[in-house]
This record gives sequence, structure tokens and C-alpha cells, in this order.
Amino acid sequence: MNPPKKTSAESTPIEDLTYEQALLELEEIIQNLETDEHTLEETLAMFERGQSLAQYCTKLLEDAELKVQELSGDNLVDFDPS
Repeated sequence: MNPPKKTSAESTPIEDLTYEQALLELEEIIQNLETDEHTLEETLAMFERGQSLAQYCTKLLEDAELKVQELSGDNLVDFDPS
């Protein structure tokens, strides 16, 4: 059995992606898993890539939040949309 074909996005190392690129690829993987039929190997590969992308996006968001806190110091206030 042939290994699943990788798209150009899937062959890009995750750490080279921007947050937006990683999130877009994660959304595409989710949609692909929900709508298409795949072999077990393809499904596992997409799931693993998706997990890695989700962890990477979470890390980038946490890093951004930390940077905002550092820049804001004690002046950080909770958002009130009302």
C-alpha cells in the first residue's frame, strides 16, 4: 500500500507555519476527516498532524497572551463586551 500523498502544507514543518497557516491547515484536516473516506493509515497521519497543529496553535496563543501581559503589566483588564 502506498503512503498517503502529502500536500505542500502537510510537508511544511509545523514550526515554520504562522498561526493563521497552522489554523487553516487544521481546519482543512478536520473537514477532510469529516467528509472523505480514508485508509486507517491516512486517517492516523491526518489525526497526528492535526494534534500537532492544535498544540502548536495553543502554544502560539499562550505565548501571545504572555507577551500582552508583559507589555500591559498591572494595567491588564478583563474585556467586557457590554
